[in-house]
Amino acid sequence: MSPHSSPTPQTALPTDRELVLKVIPMPGDTNGNGDIFGGWVMAQVDLAGSVLPARYTRGRFATVAVNEFIFKQPVRVGDLLSFFAHVSRVGRTSVTVQVEVYAERMSAQGQYVKVTEASLTYVAIDLEGRPRPIPRESLDQLGQPG
Repeated sequence: MSPHSSPTPQTALPTDRELVLKVIPMPGDTNGNGDIFGGWVMAQVDLAGSVLPARYTRGRFATVAVNEFIFKQPVRVGDLLSFFAHVSRVGRTSVTVQVEVYAERMSAQGQYVKVTEASLTYVAIDLEGRPRPIPRESLDQLGQPG
């Protein structure tokens, strides 16, 4: 599918993921084509992706990898973007999160188009920035295997 082809909009958002962020891009966030700059979208995805790992790490953590990042459709000024996330893996020091971004276009309220999907890995760090184990009690409370 070309970057500017139009997929069939859907009316339902994911129910198996958590809504972690909503944002509306503004004119200052555009690239030379008038679409929203990909780096701006990446920054928002990183913020959205960091919401869930905070529950596990219980302290400082950092983004260590962008495992996959797919721009499926352009994002436009005025789109209402909804960021949905879920944890796909919890390791000894790291948490991997899948993020999906849906746009509700100004001209098509109530219809959504998936514009971006990504996989990011965050690692728990100590005060010196070194990896540290994820607290065992957070794994127990969140029902994750440790």
